[in-house]
Amino acid sequence: MGKKSIEILVGFFVLLGMAGLVFLAMKAANLGNVGGGDTYTLTAQFDNIGGLKPRAPVRTAGVTVGRVTRIALDGKTFKGVVTMEIERGFQFPKDTAAKILTAGLLGDQYIGFEPGGDDKNLAPGENVAQTQSAVVLENLIGQFLSSKAEGPSAAASGAAQ
Repeated sequence: MGKKSIEILVGFFVLLGMAGLVFLAMKAANLGNVGGGDTYTLTAQFDNIGGLKPRAPVRTAGVTVGRVTRIALDGKTFKGVVTMEIERGFQFPKDTAAKILTAGLLGDQYIGFEPGGDDKNLAPGENVAQTQSAVVLENLIGQFLSSKAEGPSAAASGAAQ
């Protein structure tokens, strides 16, 4: 094998490795398509969206069924309005609940759907009525610290009376 053919072979493997890294980066950043099929739009309003970002997955039973496409603020209610694209193959009942959940303790946030038992399904463009906002870790820590700060003094004042 000549020197030129070895250089071509090495160059080919370098390009193949770079293509593999690009593929892994796309997968890690959730930039791959959900299924590439036909989708329909649903919206949901949340009091607090936490760290939810566009392109975050929409999951039910651990299966990705869609993606968040847009996040906006409703000027009248001051709630976060989340627009989602759901694959056509997945139809959800009208009483489906949407929750903002976290993957792991400090992981990325996503929307979890909990299907209800209604006979009628959500139509494209409809709003998911039942929502649960994101749990913000800073708020939980603040509540815990304030309850601990109130605990000993409240017990002491109660015992003194």
